[in-house]
Amino acid sequence: MSTTPTLSLARYRLSFRATVDLRLPAYTGSAWRGAFGHALRRLVCVTREPACPPCLLYRSCIYPYLFETPPDPRTGKLTKYTAAPHPYGLIPHDRGGIIAAGETLTLDVHLFGHGNRHLPYVIHALNRAGQQGLGQNRGRLELLHVAQADGENWPIIYTPGSPLSPIPPTIPAAPPCPERLTLRLLTPLRLTSKNRLVSQDRFQFHHLFSSLLRRISLLTAFHTDDPLETGFAGLTQAARAQELRRARLHWHEWTRYSSRQDALVKMGGLAGEIEVNGPDLELFWPYLWLGQWTLAGKGAVMGLGRYELITHE
Repeated sequence: MSTTPTLSLARYRLSFRATVDLRLPAYTGSAWRGAFGHALRRLVCVTREPACPPCLLYRSCIYPYLFETPPDPRTGKLTKYTAAPHPYGLIPHDRGGIIAAGETLTLDVHLFGHGNRHLPYVIHALNRAGQQGLGQNRGRLELLHVAQADGENWPIIYTPGSPLSPIPPTIPAAPPCPERLTLRLLTPLRLTSKNRLVSQDRFQFHHLFSSLLRRISLLTAFHTDDPLETGFAGLTQAARAQELRRARLHWHEWTRYSSRQDALVKMGGLAGEIEVNGPDLELFWPYLWLGQWTLAGKGAVMGLGRYELITHE
């Protein structure tokens, strides 16, 4: 058991080339997630059951593990969760609108803990997803190569037709805690408290930290052999007492199309930045540092709740 978060992860970057002109939504995280799920299920499902839970292979199949992530009944106290957090995150770096044939798109994939065991399936499914088309006109994409973060470098670990040579996942080591930091939101942060969305007027530091603490602890519990065991109540209480030095936030509205609901779904969230300092900052620092890759809030699996940290001495 660990008293500080120790979550191994690896970051991969898939580069694609558009083979035809395609039209993309303003933010493609949801489109990539849907295309990935469809391609992965077609790739690995051998029983062709219409639903996963009744299937004999439910707890051994790669698709439910990656895309539905059922709780393991052996996890004891964690059985109260109907679904575990997925061991991956999709972070698109493209822009919306028209992408001309020949232009390149990049998609980052973060895999957490045991999720890295399934990297070949993830790459193959995303390759299939690109071939089958993305966006309104199902414009097709060709996978050029896959790179992996290695410190500040991104060496290529796979090109179609060549062997895959990944670098082992690592546990990000947080640098010394700064005296003050700025957290800048790169994608909308969608948080709820008491079944209500947290607006810029209601936002407090504990809303963000509680989301991070819960997400990171569940990722370690379901996808590693070293679940986080720490003073959750004390950390939560300290987060409630933590004041913001400054908050410059506004609401960024965004909608995505849900094929399951056949409707547009609102996924707006907070945008902007906050500044935090104070003697208790060191308590939260390991979680804030790791959260740059796990992301926070609702929709983290499709790239929402992504942020960067700017430190000040």
